Amino acid sequence: MALTAAKSEAGRDTGPALRAGAPNDGVKEMFEALARRAFEIFQSNGHSAGNDVADWQQAEREILHPAHIAVSETDQNFTIESEVPGFAANEIEVSVEGRRLTISGKGEKHEERKDKKTIYSEHCSNRLLRVVDLPAEVNAEGAKATLKKGILSLEIAKAVPPKKIAVATT
Repeated sequence: MALTAAKSEAGRDTGPALRAGAPNDGVKEMFEALARRAFEIFQSNGHSAGNDVADWQQAEREILHPAHIAVSETDQNFTIESEVPGFAANEIEVSVEGRRLTISGKGEKHEERKDKKTIYSEHCSNRLLRVVDLPAEVNAEGAKATLKKGILSLEIAKAVPPKKIAVATT
């Protein structure tokens, strides 16, 4: 089941792609890139065991844009805010499966300056991946996602807990 982004009066997307279910192939591609880079780091460190988490974290720092996140809750829903500066709404996908929230994105930035000789240059990653396990199951049906000034805001309703039904004897 896929949820679509909010539409403006002109019919254009005004929010990030929001879907229920497993993340798309782009997320799998990012995980594979992270795994390859972490393995390269492992190899460059002389195949030393016991540093797998550190190698993975270094690969994340090199490949992914850090998405700082804040999660708050009420009795009925979760509110999630994530910093995603430089990403447009159409470059971000949010998926929800059970308790797992996945925020992913791939930016397309092309900037070329030929007016000066480059002495020093820094680049920020144009890939984003953040996976969060929420404290309770959620209902993605009424979820809302908006992007404003580099802040992705999500409102996701908590799933209704299953009710126990008393069994009567006759």
